[in-house]
Amino acid sequence: MKHTIYYFVSLVFILILAAACEPDEPAIPNNPLNGRTTAVFNPDKNYGTMSDIDGNIYKTIVIGEQTWMAENLRVTRFQNGDTIPNITDNEEWAALTTGAYCNYNNTNNLDTIATYGRLYNWYAVADSRKLAPIGWRVPTIADWTELIEYLGGDTIASKHLKEVGDYHWNAPVISNNSSGFTAIPNGRRYLAEDFSGIGSYNVLWTASEYNATSAGFLYLWRNNTIVYKGVNYKANGYSVRLIKEMN
Repeated sequence: MKHTIYYFVSLVFILILAAACEPDEPAIPNNPLNGRTTAVFNPDKNYGTMSDIDGNIYKTIVIGEQTWMAENLRVTRFQNGDTIPNITDNEEWAALTTGAYCNYNNTNNLDTIATYGRLYNWYAVADSRKLAPIGWRVPTIADWTELIEYLGGDTIASKHLKEVGDYHWNAPVISNNSSGFTAIPNGRRYLAEDFSGIGSYNVLWTASEYNATSAGFLYLWRNNTIVYKGVNYKANGYSVRLIKEMN
């Protein structure tokens, strides 16, 4: 009987010790946006996954030596858990010099948000609390240039980046999505002038600052193959894609 009691107490002690040694896993919330995207991904590609602090689960794709998100970001909190303000008023949005996000046309439709992602000003991109989860970051101009050059250069790469077909892009669209990047045309928010361009173009922030009021961006248009690079106001609302940190 004594041996039985000793065995039982020892087993309980071992189980408690094992549980105490397990690292704490952050709880990932059940996010209602997951599984709702209608994006048309490349069926010939092998996609990975990653998640953000809100529990959004995204497809990822390896292109050359880089790993990219294959969906637009839709997080509503910074990496430290602080809420990113959702600004719906146009004048308030245009006057911001701090991070914020919005949905195109301020929609609450879950399918639309899941598919197109959200729009962020550059102040959110540059915030020290970080949009990206650990191990990921907002790409610089140099990161985008490496991707574009791998896909043939500025004059041709756009067709390799864009989602195929006119389910989301307005026809005609030139695309083959050979990279698996699956760029979606979710338009932009331009200062206080409201939203424009859904279906016609995708504008993507870079992490590269130009001056006190402007930062770098990329622009994909529906019916040509060019990747446009430029600078524009930090207060604009553009899409964000993340790139994985190199090990």
